Amino acid sequence: MSEIVVPSIDVVIPVYNAPVLTRRCIDSVVSCLSESIEHIYIQNDASNAETREMLDSLPYDITHIHHSIKNQGFGASVNDAVSRSRASYILVLNSDTEINGNILPPLCAAMSADSQLAVIIPASNDYIEKDFNQYLRQPGNYIRTYRLRGYAFLIRRSVFQEIGGFDPIFGRGYYEDIDLGRRIYEHNWHIGVHPDSLIYHKGGGSFGRGLSYRKLKRRNRALYFSRYPSAQRNVLFLSGDCSLTDFPQSLLDTIDNVFQRGGVVHWLSTEPATKIPCLHMKNSPANLLIVLKLMIFYGWLRKDKRISDVWLLLPSNSSFPRKLLVLLSQVRGIKIITWKSNLVK
Repeated sequence: MSEIVVPSIDVVIPVYNAPVLTRRCIDSVVSCLSESIEHIYIQNDASNAETREMLDSLPYDITHIHHSIKNQGFGASVNDAVSRSRASYILVLNSDTEINGNILPPLCAAMSADSQLAVIIPASNDYIEKDFNQYLRQPGNYIRTYRLRGYAFLIRRSVFQEIGGFDPIFGRGYYEDIDLGRRIYEHNWHIGVHPDSLIYHKGGGSFGRGLSYRKLKRRNRALYFSRYPSAQRNVLFLSGDCSLTDFPQSLLDTIDNVFQRGGVVHWLSTEPATKIPCLHMKNSPANLLIVLKLMIFYGWLRKDKRISDVWLLLPSNSSFPRKLLVLLSQVRGIKIITWKSNLVK
């Protein structure tokens, strides 16, 4: 196996309070990545005195600290830090992440294997519910996604500049990363997740999970979906005994269109699926409990999570989950679309 050539890489860490978590993050980056990176740009977003003192006392020559006078928010802080970098790639890390090994070789290998890959995201505990073995691997061994998750990602600096970086309208944070991902895709670039590159993400390190967090998230969610209404599309798809190879090309194209617009497909199948093309397709067993969960309880409090479309693939047996799905669709006024598999002559 040929040695992977690692390009010039800088790390960007936006910081707002949480000095203990932030110090752990910085220490882990220096410990695990110092031989693979050039600089660590730390953007202090008007944190408290304790955090500022901790940053000013860092003993590392590789770190560059910038103290903002006022709180700009996650996106604007990253934009400022990236503007000072001259590296080919930027590794953006939340200050509540922690690295336990060199995560860069698999990420760089994926970038090298796919010239249209703009962003590669290391897997984390946030993906604990995913069985990555079910998904199709792309060149470089990554899995396609259309959703950028901002806790940690490696991005081509040229693409970040081309897109214009994060939109500061999202303020302190939340949904600015997903918005950036949509704009990256609309410029014909790819986004991926690499299961072989792992990172720990605590979550809520800077904002917490209180009332201000919930209000901010609701506000930015509404802003995001006002820009991308099609991203609220949630398809429930019952395939019976059919596998991906039995899907007609018209169905595959329509599924891909849902992904491209930021939507999700919940695929219910008799057997666990393999080679699922994208992380936006979630595979579950076709049973009564799953149908009830998705049709009644899923999205109870959030409109953007509710099932909007129901698809049935023929031939299919007259199972009770299928009958229940049809009944609940009729009650909720959801249009049912049927597709003919390649098994139907």
